[in-house]
Amino acid sequence: MQRLKQNVQEMLDISLSSEQLEAFEIFSRELALWNQRISLTTISDPDEVRNKHFQDSLSCWLALRGTRVDRVIDVGSGAGFPGLPLKILHPHTHLTLVESVGKKAAFLEHMVQVLGLSGVEVLNERVEDIGQEKEHRELYDWALARALAPMPTLAEYLFPLVRLGGFVLAQKGPAAPMELENAENSISILGGGNPQLIKVNLPNIDETRYLVISEKIKSTPEKYPRRVGMPAKRPL
Repeated sequence: MQRLKQNVQEMLDISLSSEQLEAFEIFSRELALWNQRISLTTISDPDEVRNKHFQDSLSCWLALRGTRVDRVIDVGSGAGFPGLPLKILHPHTHLTLVESVGKKAAFLEHMVQVLGLSGVEVLNERVEDIGQEKEHRELYDWALARALAPMPTLAEYLFPLVRLGGFVLAQKGPAAPMELENAENSISILGGGNPQLIKVNLPNIDETRYLVISEKIKSTPEKYPRRVGMPAKRPL
């Protein structure tokens, strides 16, 4: 994991501690073991896990740093990205991981225990339901998603979860500028304003990545998110 330490230093100007590097080592090992039994990720090579999962997840800190990060929710977390690497980086954040697939949610629970993480909640539910629950609606400082859905659909998943003055963040590839243009109407309807793109150049990765960010400037109308399946079937 020394290469990860070097890359994070270059990207974020942060020096990972020996305890953090050990946590990433354990994470990589457990991911490989579980991936033999259930399909968590198509990326299994340790170098690719380091580059395409760990450092890609940590790139979110380019947007999060300097803001309030007391409560963060990661929607469609899968094998824990980007939420768990960010928790390792910033242990004081209360993290909620949302994963509708039971086997993946079980892996997340396992990783929380193995890494000895406190302040992490795993929800094996659909985000459309969570967004209407009072214990989660308009609660979070940041709502994150990585490779989950097109931006108009993501906006309906994420904005209902974020407090006024909070932010949504979507990790996207080269098509991010076009996706953002297509989502401007839905972002406005759902309470977002002034969406921005942060271009991310990851060490050892040729493809350009983007962080799509929007602040929540007004409350989300109560009817959103719509019932399960509707945001994807009929995007705003």
